[in-house]
Amino acid sequence: MENRFLGKSGLEVSVFGFGCMTFSDGTGRFGATGSTNGVDAARQIDLCIEHGVNFFDTADVYAAGRSEEILGEALGKKRKRVVVATKAFHRMGKGPHDTGLSRRHLIDACDASLRRLGTDWIDLYQVHNFDSLIPQEETLRALDDLVRAGKIRYIGCSNHAGWQLAKALGISKEEHLAHYIGQQIQYSLVSRVAEEELLPCGVDMGVGAIIWSPLAQGFLSGKFRGETAGNTRLEQMNALKGYDNQRCQDVLSVIDIIVEARGSNVTHSQVALNWVKARLGVTSILLGARTDVQLLDNLGAANWSLSQEEIDTLDQASQIALRYPVSAQQNYGAERNPPVFKRFG
Repeated sequence: MENRFLGKSGLEVSVFGFGCMTFSDGTGRFGATGSTNGVDAARQIDLCIEHGVNFFDTADVYAAGRSEEILGEALGKKRKRVVVATKAFHRMGKGPHDTGLSRRHLIDACDASLRRLGTDWIDLYQVHNFDSLIPQEETLRALDDLVRAGKIRYIGCSNHAGWQLAKALGISKEEHLAHYIGQQIQYSLVSRVAEEELLPCGVDMGVGAIIWSPLAQGFLSGKFRGETAGNTRLEQMNALKGYDNQRCQDVLSVIDIIVEARGSNVTHSQVALNWVKARLGVTSILLGARTDVQLLDNLGAANWSLSQEEIDTLDQASQIALRYPVSAQQNYGAERNPPVFKRFG
């Protein structure tokens, strides 16, 4: 398993990490995502470690804190061998300070996550969303205090716009505060908007990308075509409608061709994961799996890579129209603004 440094930091994480959203008791709004716990969770953690995964990501909101508890229990004495990341932002209680990115909430949320995880420190503490009601200075100073207290080692953000990330980095530099080294973002063959600003911002400013939903909630596994979705997370989240278009079907058709050409040892999921693995600015890709079979299939993507010809074919099938102002820069100023993957590649 390849390891990569996360942004401009000394934190090394495996190119494939494990997302623990599927860790729960099967109740609540995350119950449809997964209900892995106890010995099953411990077995999946062991499978990941055996295959070279050292990066495990969760959040306080997943299963109302149970995901963190299950991860901590499953890791046990293996805690020191791995990188643990969690997140805070979402509402965890009924009070006014039980949500958001205020100093009050972040410090309380961090202490609660430490207790649930059963650990003395969190390797990567991420703000789970942007909070337009709280000054970024307050958020970043609170995170810096948590770093100085030894409760967290590094900080990151998730679901931020490019300008929000850039502003945060500017504040951290000016105020000599801990800075975001990673951004956790949505990115896949059928969701490429991150290429417009988020990935270029990260590459330019030294922030590594941690990818969530690289298989588009399972759509890119190729298992959910026509009426075959059934009682799945895609169906329950009504996510299939978002991929019911010709472009997404064209992407699956190209994956079909690659899988057929490479033989039975390669799967649709592995092709989609390998495409993300090859993208500029990507540090780690979070795998989510409800079963051991799914997990082992996804982990198999670490054992091979796509050819440049295959990547180019997938690029062409999945390409989206650029939006303003990137479209104007490309269409009317291409001489001075080459595409990001050529500019930084």
